[in-house]
Order: sequence, then structure tokens, then C-alpha cells
Amino acid sequence: MALSDAASRIPVTVLTGFLGSGKTTLLNHVLKQPGMAATAVIVNEFGEIGLDHLLVESATDDVVLLNSGCLCCTVRGDIVNTLTDLFVKRVKGRVPYFTRAVIETTGLADPAPVLHALLSDPIVAERYMIDGVVTTVDAVNGAGTLDRQIEAVKQAAIADRLIITKTDLADTASVNSLRARLAALNPGAPQLYAAQGAIDASALF
Repeated sequence: MALSDAASRIPVTVLTGFLGSGKTTLLNHVLKQPGMAATAVIVNEFGEIGLDHLLVESATDDVVLLNSGCLCCTVRGDIVNTLTDLFVKRVKGRVPYFTRAVIETTGLADPAPVLHALLSDPIVAERYMIDGVVTTVDAVNGAGTLDRQIEAVKQAAIADRLIITKTDLADTASVNSLRARLAALNPGAPQLYAAQGAIDASALF
């Protein structure tokens, strides 16, 4: 089978969400789940996800293996270099064999350039395939963020799945209003709830 065949490429999910939307809390929650085994998670900084609170099995400067079987690494240079380097380490057995990857973007980032890099770089495109975009939206401040920040609108509009966070802190009317707004912005994306980051990893990736 050719390396470029879909079955042999590694599916990649892009996890995005505006600053304060609960993206890191959600990621911290799902990293502990057995369902994240054989998953490589690429984060901006280890400090952001609070690895001290996770069960770490082994660690090097740029790669951390969790007891759940999930592999975490930080972005080195740009995402193309990071993915290429990770694939080489996988082939050489320098990191555990992973079957999917999750890329966490910064809260201020438009995810489109990350998706473009995955599609346009021939080496990356031969080894990885886009599985989808998951966007977190804060139920308390989400409407205001969408009003003020065009990046937040882009993040919601490009999503394959929308995760409404902090629903335990927002009133029903606010949640319903946000749901309607997101449905108008991105009618094709399912909407899921994650109070305090609690959600099953299988619903995301």
C-alpha cells in the first residue's frame, strides 16, 4: 500500500478555541483518559496543560509520555517541522508508536494556516491527513468574544465539532442564545457540552 493512501496516513485533529474558552482545561481532562492511548498531542507549552497534575511515565526535553499511553510534545519551530520530526521519531522507535495526532493551537490563532500547512506541505501531506477541527466556545463569555474578536469567529466557523464549555456557570438563556448563534455561523457542526472540561475523548477525536 502506498504511503499516501488514506489508510496509512495519520489522522490529525486541530483543537482550537479563543483565550479563556476552556480549551486547556478540556485537554487536561481528556489527556488522562485511556481513549487517548496511541495519540500524539502537540501543545504550545507543557506549562499550559499542567503536566504536574497528570500521570507522567517518562519525559525528555520535548516529549512526555503519560500513563494513559498518550504522547505529548511541544511545537518546535513551526508545525510542519514538528510533525515531520515526530514522524521520524516514530519510524525510528524513539517515541511510542502513535496512530493519531492532536494539534492544540494558541488561543489567538486562526486555525486556517495550520490546516493549510497540513495540506500544502508535500512531506506532511504524505504522512498525515486532516481528521477535523474541534473548537471550544465559552458559554459565559462566548457571545462577547464573537462580537469583539474576528479570530474567534473564524475558529467557530471552521469547526467540525463545537464544544460549548463552562455550561455549569452560564444560565440557560445565555447557553441557548449562544447555541443559536453558533448554529447560524456553522450549521453543519454538532454542538457538545463540556462542563469543567468533562467530556469523553471519543466525542472529540
